[in-house]
Amino acid sequence: VQLQASGGGLVQAGGSLRLSCAASGSIFSINAMGWYRQAPGKQRELVAVITSGGGTNYADSVKGRFTISRDNAKNTVYLQMNSPKPEDTAVYYCNADRLVERTPSGLRSEYDYWGQGTLVTVSS
Repeated sequence: VQLQASGGGLVQAGGSLRLSCAASGSIFSINAMGWYRQAPGKQRELVAVITSGGGTNYADSVKGRFTISRDNAKNTVYLQMNSPKPEDTAVYYCNADRLVERTPSGLRSEYDYWGQGTLVTVSS
């Protein structure tokens, strides 16, 4: 099982960018999925999270600008970043809090599953 993040890059302040994170493999279900970020010299922080039912929660710093969504059929979570600011520059990571995988011996849960990061740079 893999979480593959994509969509990062260089964007001007006030522009827009969309991140995607697709889970691949023999997946039975995924509970909450989220986006976290880590700026240079700072700790990783929550950006947004979405439950399997569509409930969302955002960091105060991105409320009103970023939107998290998911496509359960595609096991994919998205982060629409509108009006980004230079302080949004960071490596963005996707996370699945509980991922249930089909294996030859049955279902297996993986907790706190991380994808690789994708760098977002916001220029002023």
